[in-house]
Amino acid sequence: MEELWRLSATELAGLIRCKKVSAREAAKAALARLDSVNPRINAVVDYRPDDVLLQAAAVDAVIARGDEPGLLAGVPVTIKIGADQAGFATTDGMRLQRDHIAELDNPAVGNLRKAGAILLGRTNCPTGSYRWFSSNLIYGETRNPHDASLTPGGSSSGAGAAVAVGIGHIAHGSDIAGSIRYPAYACGVHGLRPSLGRVPHFNPSFGGRSIGGQIGAVSGPLARTINDLRIALAAMSAPSAHDPWYAPVALNGSLRPKRAAMCLNPDRLNPVPEVIAAVADAGRRLRHAGWVVEEIDDTPPMREPADILTQLWLGDGYDDQLETAEREGDPGALACLRGVRDKVYPFDLSAALARRDQLTREWFAFLDKYPVLLMPVSGELPFPDNLDLKDEASFKRVWQAQLPQVAIPLMGLPALTVSTGLARGTPVGVQLVAARFREDLCLAAGEAIEAGARPLAMC
Repeated sequence: MEELWRLSATELAGLIRCKKVSAREAAKAALARLDSVNPRINAVVDYRPDDVLLQAAAVDAVIARGDEPGLLAGVPVTIKIGADQAGFATTDGMRLQRDHIAELDNPAVGNLRKAGAILLGRTNCPTGSYRWFSSNLIYGETRNPHDASLTPGGSSSGAGAAVAVGIGHIAHGSDIAGSIRYPAYACGVHGLRPSLGRVPHFNPSFGGRSIGGQIGAVSGPLARTINDLRIALAAMSAPSAHDPWYAPVALNGSLRPKRAAMCLNPDRLNPVPEVIAAVADAGRRLRHAGWVVEEIDDTPPMREPADILTQLWLGDGYDDQLETAEREGDPGALACLRGVRDKVYPFDLSAALARRDQLTREWFAFLDKYPVLLMPVSGELPFPDNLDLKDEASFKRVWQAQLPQVAIPLMGLPALTVSTGLARGTPVGVQLVAARFREDLCLAAGEAIEAGARPLAMC
């Protein structure tokens, strides 16, 4: 039992629930793994071993009394530093917020705690969660565990890197424009962006959210198996009165045919050959599992939704965001905001929301015809680290490649990154999209693709 960290969350929770392993043993194994590998990748930037062991003791006490310990009984999980966790600073990678101590849990974090999970540590993100790369002036850089020359993704970079090396069995992340899906892609794990309203998402310490945050931002899990994503979603999606967008919808919807549309080149993305090959191979795996896979030439619009989402995310309050970034002084945050100025300024909220309504209807109709869409996560393999800081052309290249990630949140749809293996020694994967609140369809298709893949070895 020395390598409990290697088990899936599902396996570990089962062992703890039936008293074959204690939560304390699982916590000590997780802390030992963290101490062993974290110095190499800098994924976890804040953790308190004594508190971790106290949480584990509480789970063991519940089990000893014969009470229900929760779906994630004793499973170590990590929490992104952009989410409120009572007693910890919600820095979001910013020196300006190093003393911003949360008094209450973000409801997604609270739901993990209520499900019996052990909150192991806080994972890194880029300053302000602005980039698909990971560095900030308070904690430094997180490194890709497979290849330090590549980005670990962003903004849930620490989450992806941590779960890839076995620091925790599940990682909490958040996603407004790919921040769960891209770290999963870059680090060779799976990541689920739930539907808007599925998982309650709100930081009590910050008060109200911008319109972009209300429409686009969600909390979700990253994990090494699809089934672990499934149980993490069940735990995280418990009801909360703190998020007015939360919707108490069943996790499993009505039966739909096993039918998927496969698009290799959505909205003129022009992916590199390795990405096209990964999507085509995933389509073959789906067919082998009994799915009908229809290759289509294009999806509903993606460039326009991506542009509108960018406006809602970064254009609403742009001047205030830029002023804060200038005070913080982080080169990555400044490059992001200055680089998108022409996309988001001036900002017309009414026009953006009116067009969102039309585009969402078009996507909903498409996903009524095709229960699942299979397409790229990105137009490229994981980027060289900090590529967006190289020059203007490289910045534009990054944003162009991330089109499939940025578009989907505008419509509030769920999307799943499935790691499928390696291409030229680099992690690669695919993206699955389904209708709102049909994460179950994404996960079912994801399991079929996962079954035909060779999982990446933990680094």
